[in-house]
Amino acid sequence: MKKLLFLFLQAWASVSAAELGDQKVTIPLWPEGVPNARNDLPPERLEDGRVYSVSNPTLTMYAPPAGKANGTAVIVCPGGGYARLSVGGEGNYANYFNSFGVVVYVLKYRMWEFGHPAPLQDILRAVRLVREGASKYGIKPDRIGVLGASAGGHVAASAGTLFDTPEGKTGHALDAVSGRPDFLMLLYPVITMDGPATHAGSRKNLLGTSPSPTLVQRMSLEKQVSDKTPPTFLVHTQVDETVTVENSILFYQALTKHRVPAEMHLFEQGAHGIGMKKGLGPTSNWPHRAEEWLRDRKFIQ
Repeated sequence: MKKLLFLFLQAWASVSAAELGDQKVTIPLWPEGVPNARNDLPPERLEDGRVYSVSNPTLTMYAPPAGKANGTAVIVCPGGGYARLSVGGEGNYANYFNSFGVVVYVLKYRMWEFGHPAPLQDILRAVRLVREGASKYGIKPDRIGVLGASAGGHVAASAGTLFDTPEGKTGHALDAVSGRPDFLMLLYPVITMDGPATHAGSRKNLLGTSPSPTLVQRMSLEKQVSDKTPPTFLVHTQVDETVTVENSILFYQALTKHRVPAEMHLFEQGAHGIGMKKGLGPTSNWPHRAEEWLRDRKFIQ
């Protein structure tokens, strides 16, 4: 335990919260070695704002201006169908959330080259890592949320439903730290892996071409919601033809069944991957609705 924590402290030690304003720091998720590491993959590459072939997951922190952090952190999981990460679009929420004092972390997670449970392990390690180091950056350990878009929404929802499962642990010291997020923010998320609402590409990339019925049910996250799933904010559009709106509806229904506080905004305009695009009428105002929700739930003051 001491050896592993020393590795993390080394990674974080270069700056303090007070010194960091308007800067970013990137650290490896697995300084002790990536679980089931592969040496046969092509080099990671960035192309048109998308990252491909991630074999060494990282967490990049974007801090608010010095002195403005309010104790809340959000881990962003970019989308890309478990084939790539749209870090230039859906991963670019840092400026907005930083503007009202939220520390933002962007997760670069493993994808189809590894399949399940690698993305689950990566997001849970990210939550555990942020929680373990919370005091260093003025973060409250009970105000750590996860925001995910598209397939990144599936990663985020996995953290909110499968946070204590054996496949999300690796046997290392940080497994003892809670991986449960304190809130979820899901944008046009992939949720189900079963039935007509399934996003076929995400299912194939995560589960393979012939997954067992048990695995399909396991990773259909509307079936994994419990009363311990954290409060959730959902955004989707009626015209999304890539990941259909039924995904958010299924998750919202499951949250309601288990009496988990949830707020869902379904808009008319905006194709899949809207991110923070302007000019879409009420749809473009979802970030303000999210900020109001965070304030209402006392995650920000």
